[in-house]
Amino acid sequence: MSQIALPLAPGAGAGPSRIIVGNANVAVLDAFDRAAHWPFRAAILCGPPRSGKSLLARWFAESGKGEAIDDADRADEAALFHRWNRAQESGRPLLFVSARAPGEWRIALPDLASRLGAALPLLIGTPDDAMLADLIAFHAEQRGLVLDESAAAYLVPRCERSHIGVENLVAAIDRLSLERKQPPTMAIWREALEEVSGRRTPPLP
Repeated sequence: MSQIALPLAPGAGAGPSRIIVGNANVAVLDAFDRAAHWPFRAAILCGPPRSGKSLLARWFAESGKGEAIDDADRADEAALFHRWNRAQESGRPLLFVSARAPGEWRIALPDLASRLGAALPLLIGTPDDAMLADLIAFHAEQRGLVLDESAAAYLVPRCERSHIGVENLVAAIDRLSLERKQPPTMAIWREALEEVSGRRTPPLP
């Protein structure tokens, strides 16, 4: 499993302390290493729900690569404009995190809109099979859930191909296993798949 540890400060809140690295986010991490060469040293990070945007931003900031503003698309636009100006004066790279893609983030303040329009867009994509398997293993580990070695081979071709889909699936497996007071078997995997998808799980051809 490819992953990076978060350099969390003492007293940091509970939550994942690692980031799973795969096809969906490796380009973002590569771009972080070139932050000094971003247009105006600014970038906008966006991606699907639960895809690790905030974790990546925290790693970017606490690794000393630059500054980050989480939930920037919900922040006060005048405050964002002042942060932009301060970053330009200091020469520090500035990462904006948005739940909306740059084209969907409607900015009313013209000066801010023009500046963010020049920022580098960074997008977290869809996990491939290898990353889905790593995410399943990671979420199971976070819950103390022991999955059989064949679990990934069964679940990956059938599960929703998204970060939040995998998280919900593992949560369902964990809950069903606890309710039945038994280890997570293939029957539980199948029931969990049907529960989170809302449809019957067909067998593989």
